[in-house]
Amino acid sequence: MSRGRADSLGSQGPDDEVMPYSDDETDDELEPSSEGEEPPGAPVPEGEAKTSDFNWRVKANDRGYCKLPEFQKKVFLCLKKSKYAGNAIKTYKYNVLTFIPLNLFEQFKRAANLYFLALLILQIIPEITTLPWYTTLVPLVLVLAITAIKDLVDDLARHRMDKEINNRKTEVLLDGRFQESKWRNIEVGDVVRLKKNDFIPADILLLSTSNPNSLCYVETAELDGETNLKFKFGLKVTDERLQEESQLARFDAMIVCEEPNNRLDKFTGTMCWRKDSFPLDLDNMLLRGCKVRNTEEVHGLVIFAGADTKIMRNGGKTRFKRTKIDELMNYMVYTIFVVLFLVAAGLAIGHSFWYEEVGRKAWYLKDGGDKTASYRGFLSFWGYIIVLNTMVPISLYVSVEVIRLGQSKFINWDLQMYYAEKDTPAKARTTTLNEQLGQIEYIFTDKTGTLTQNVMAFKKCTIAGRTYGNPTTAEGVSLTRGKLVDFSWNKYADRKFQYLDHALVATIRSKKDKDALEFFKLLSLCHTVMVEQKEDAPDELVYQAASPDEGALVTAARNFGFVFLSRTQDTMTISEMGEEATYEMLALLDFNSDRKRMSIILRFPDGRIRLYCKGADTVIYERLHPNSRHRDSSQTALDIFANETLRTLCLCYKDISNEEFNAWSQKHKAAAISMSNREAALDQVYEQIESNLMLIGATAIEDKLQDGVPKAIAKLAKADIKIWVLTGDKKETAENIGYSCELLTDDMQIYYGEDVNEKLSLRQANRRNQPPALGRKKKSVHEPFFSEPGKNALIITGGWLNEILYEKKKKRRRFRLRLRGKKPSPTSPTDTTQPIDDWEKETRQVDFVNMACECEAVICCRVTPKQKANVVSLVKKYKKAVTLSIGDGANDVNMIKTADIGVGISGQEGMQAVMSSDYAFAQFRYLERLLLVHGRWSYIRMCKFLRFFFYKNFAFTLVHFWYSFFNGYSAQVAYEDWFITLYNVCYSSLPVLLVGLLDQDVNDKLSLKFPKIYLPGQQGALFNYKTFFISLFHGIFTSLIIFFIPYGAFLQTMGQDGEAPSDYQSFAVVMASSLIMIVSLQISLDTSYWTFVNCFAVLGSIAIYFGIMFDIHSAGIHVIFPSQFTFTGAASNALRQPYLWLTIILTVGVSLLPVICIQFLYKTIWPSMGDKVQRNRKKYEMEMEEEEKKRKPSAFQRGQRSRRSAYAFSHSRGYADLIASGRSFRRRPTAARGGPQDSIREVPQREAENI
Repeated sequence: MSRGRADSLGSQGPDDEVMPYSDDETDDELEPSSEGEEPPGAPVPEGEAKTSDFNWRVKANDRGYCKLPEFQKKVFLCLKKSKYAGNAIKTYKYNVLTFIPLNLFEQFKRAANLYFLALLILQIIPEITTLPWYTTLVPLVLVLAITAIKDLVDDLARHRMDKEINNRKTEVLLDGRFQESKWRNIEVGDVVRLKKNDFIPADILLLSTSNPNSLCYVETAELDGETNLKFKFGLKVTDERLQEESQLARFDAMIVCEEPNNRLDKFTGTMCWRKDSFPLDLDNMLLRGCKVRNTEEVHGLVIFAGADTKIMRNGGKTRFKRTKIDELMNYMVYTIFVVLFLVAAGLAIGHSFWYEEVGRKAWYLKDGGDKTASYRGFLSFWGYIIVLNTMVPISLYVSVEVIRLGQSKFINWDLQMYYAEKDTPAKARTTTLNEQLGQIEYIFTDKTGTLTQNVMAFKKCTIAGRTYGNPTTAEGVSLTRGKLVDFSWNKYADRKFQYLDHALVATIRSKKDKDALEFFKLLSLCHTVMVEQKEDAPDELVYQAASPDEGALVTAARNFGFVFLSRTQDTMTISEMGEEATYEMLALLDFNSDRKRMSIILRFPDGRIRLYCKGADTVIYERLHPNSRHRDSSQTALDIFANETLRTLCLCYKDISNEEFNAWSQKHKAAAISMSNREAALDQVYEQIESNLMLIGATAIEDKLQDGVPKAIAKLAKADIKIWVLTGDKKETAENIGYSCELLTDDMQIYYGEDVNEKLSLRQANRRNQPPALGRKKKSVHEPFFSEPGKNALIITGGWLNEILYEKKKKRRRFRLRLRGKKPSPTSPTDTTQPIDDWEKETRQVDFVNMACECEAVICCRVTPKQKANVVSLVKKYKKAVTLSIGDGANDVNMIKTADIGVGISGQEGMQAVMSSDYAFAQFRYLERLLLVHGRWSYIRMCKFLRFFFYKNFAFTLVHFWYSFFNGYSAQVAYEDWFITLYNVCYSSLPVLLVGLLDQDVNDKLSLKFPKIYLPGQQGALFNYKTFFISLFHGIFTSLIIFFIPYGAFLQTMGQDGEAPSDYQSFAVVMASSLIMIVSLQISLDTSYWTFVNCFAVLGSIAIYFGIMFDIHSAGIHVIFPSQFTFTGAASNALRQPYLWLTIILTVGVSLLPVICIQFLYKTIWPSMGDKVQRNRKKYEMEMEEEEKKRKPSAFQRGQRSRRSAYAFSHSRGYADLIASGRSFRRRPTAARGGPQDSIREVPQREAENI
């Protein structure tokens, strides 16, 4: 189906092309001047300057001004500090003095650590303790130490990063001269000097540059990921008077401006200097994080520093991220606490009754104390809290941290996520979120620099009905595999340009096809590109374009022999197949989002006047002459280009007589000086001349996707992961990229903002018409929004997003009413554009999220950084889903921080997103491997680890519970003290730790081949309360076996030597030996991926247990420490009896046999998807090897749908205003430096040269 674009200019909805203002903009920020703002640059009488709304004041070259008492703010009690931030950045948490106390404070905020500290205190009390204090102290100190070391290493990395940034050098004007200073020492009010390719250290007001008219080019890759240059310029007054060092030293202006905020697209202020006031706007500001380009020297005044800069304000709130498993684990620990207290209370009550009935009457149990049964029960309660403390695993958290650290290292070491072209490996910047990568349900991605390379390539064209671009010979014979065209005949050719059609080059070099020559002449003349020639290589040209699209077209013309060489304010010089020609530029009709085209009117050297125009086919075809040729053939080519997701652009011309141009020029001048609706008047005049055009042909540009993006998106979609694109680009651009990366397909029904608003308003109206009891039900059954079968997609702009979610509605109207002393009228119940109350607003948000989640793909375009974060928050809030955000610029930082997982694209110039991310790599396609391989493995490993960890601790601890029934509930331990101390540290930790680090059910290739096996992680199927209670009951069953089989064996036995081995110490040895063997073999049954290391760990753990046990039970150590080691000779005495070995084997067998049977039944009768893949692993691996051999590049299959590509829609407004103003041109030395001329037409042949 083909959808027309919604009327974005009507009164019924917001403008799709306009970026909505930020949520940080308050009513107070909407000044009265917003109704009719004056253009910046003109001086304003001082008395009329409206500075009362601004509280931020900066005095140039006066550091002491910002430290005055009036600018102090209270920090704590009587302590005050300046409200102006320093320029140093601080991201670290600790310093030398605060590390130990602060780290211990943070660690003891964990319930388990605090519990064990309280337990340690209890063990010091003699009347309560049943275990020596070291059984708790040793594991606790080990856990605290390992965690502290990990935190220290992380914080030292942050220290190094902060130090690197804060110690960057720049030049600051101090004591009348420029001195080198570190960034950290820069203060508000300082004048700084920057050089070419310097990063901008703070938000500074541009005063002057080495370029004419204080023009400065900046690269904003750090902010938005875009590498095309933006231009800024200083005020005329500062440009003229602040060029020399002495002039800058005497500069004493007062800047009054808005408070620091996160708006990257807005700045408002006033400069008061020498009794005049000059308005300031964003064009006069250089923002921190940008880089100076093509400008040798820049002078600026620091307005915002450090944390007050816009890039830092845009970072959003730093959130402490925790995984779902972390939260679940904490709840389970709380559950264990409850179980522990209930069991201890039950056993304490049992002891009270037992003492009353039995203990009081037994003379041999009297301890000389005169304590009541209740008091003894109370002491027994605390005794059992100590005995059963291992139900709460102290080593759990440190083991989890070790596993996460190892998994992070595996991500860092993965060579398949290493980008060799830029020497960029993948980097796990956090070690706490790995298993969450296996549970992702929604991905929110930026477009520019994330899905795309932000590099445009000229791929194809159609000229006079003939299509070029496919591999052909010079004679026009098609080739299956072409070779690159040799452009060595052209000394100006760009070496990076690649083209496969030799026929087009042959046609142009023959000079026989006039249409082809005119086609490329148009491309070399109809643009707003700026050119720079390198001094050391005059033939090497550097083009600076307002958008990469336009740069690609001019570069294509350059390679085909039509080279744009230079421009002045009124002329353009090109080389036409080696011959230079200069054209007089009579008018430049620049692109904007409404016109969707641009034109230039030129006077040729022979006196002819011709208009060249390029634009979107939808607007060009409406303006063609009835007799224009090649309409149908060009239309067919456009359809082919569009279905190949290329961005198309139509080229046309019109010859104009002198009389026609002179008449039109008068109208143009009148419109240009119109005081009201100037843009509308100019558009109307442009319409008159841009008619009856003659079509030449069309271009097709590829917005290069990053390698592997469509494949990665398809794989992630098969894993039931939904991908939303959140971008600041225009709607048509985003839609076009959606088709390119196969996020959108031809069989999808696309809904736009107006459609969504209509559906939601209808749902809301129906809800209002229902009775209150029905309409306000919190938990109503969700009715689907799309009843028709088929796939749906949603494309919505930031303006419609605000409209739909009731964000910032009618704000300007409310402000204007307030200025007039009126109050906004209350919302009418029938007005569906406003919510009645907060409940209705929330319901509307829920409806929008439900509708969007029903779609296969969602694209939000023209959205602000704040809106990106809000969309992520809505999905997290109402869907309780695990989200991942991926981006590459500072405008993605808020979104990255808001999502559960944040991923930064590294390797680009801008690293702000990487600095705020949890994971970083160079290409979007690596996300597929990060989630489907590393994420899935991490989730499976962590779940398996936790299930087994809880199981082994329950099996170990609950033996004490069964033993209590035979010792009068007296809180006696069933094992030796040192066995209790070392069980979790030495005897059972290594095998389960290695499973958490190395286990994998299927290898990485099969994980990618079968994305469906990712689903259990999204469903949380492998670790939840169900699996927790299964582990609990499994532990109860194992503890029963471990206690009662040896108990039965010891009940009536006699040793071979006639001695009775039925003593407590031999009993403890047999139970401990059985436990170690059972847990070691149980983890073996759960291990899917066997290596030498796993085998060594299982056998080694058993060997370590017996080795340590024989040492501890030896006579030698008892002699040295008689009170600590009391089991002298117990192991050697017990384990020399064959029937005790039989008892151990019987205990192990009875414990493991049911588990083996259950696993066999599950994998045979109810196998999971992973089990099926694992079972047929060999077959699938052979199939994949055969596929690798047979794989051939697939031919492109043309889609069925005729769509329009969107080059003209995506084009940014060019440098037309800059060119027309003459600001970018340096006058020849003969011309005096003076004020600007009143009109650019007064001196039509002004001598100027390009920079």
